[in-house]
Amino acid sequence: MEMASIVMIPALLFTLALLAGGVYLFVLIVRALRKYIRSGEARREKAETCRSLGEAIRTHRMRCQMTQEFVAEALGVSRQAVSRWETGTADPSTSNLIALAKLFGVPAEDLLRQTRGEGTGA
Repeated sequence: MEMASIVMIPALLFTLALLAGGVYLFVLIVRALRKYIRSGEARREKAETCRSLGEAIRTHRMRCQMTQEFVAEALGVSRQAVSRWETGTADPSTSNLIALAKLFGVPAEDLLRQTRGEGTGA
């Protein structure tokens, strides 16, 4: 064997390894994309029904065309408290949750039913 062909063998093996790794990566990407495409309906359903309590509070507040300040004054809390509820950094007490439901004209169960992990069996 010539010295040049001996030197070429590791370079060839390295090139084949890179190619095999690239093919494997391509297969993984295709699988992930297929799974993502097939889950479109489930993602839409989850986006509609599974949301946080804060998102439910914000949705009802906006539907009723109320400001955070108005809600805060009606409940006797600060506007920052309402903001924390909507962003999910804090949860309203049970009495405030009931007051929110009355203010929005919905049963308190409706606020909780629409949230992730509560009332949905998720």
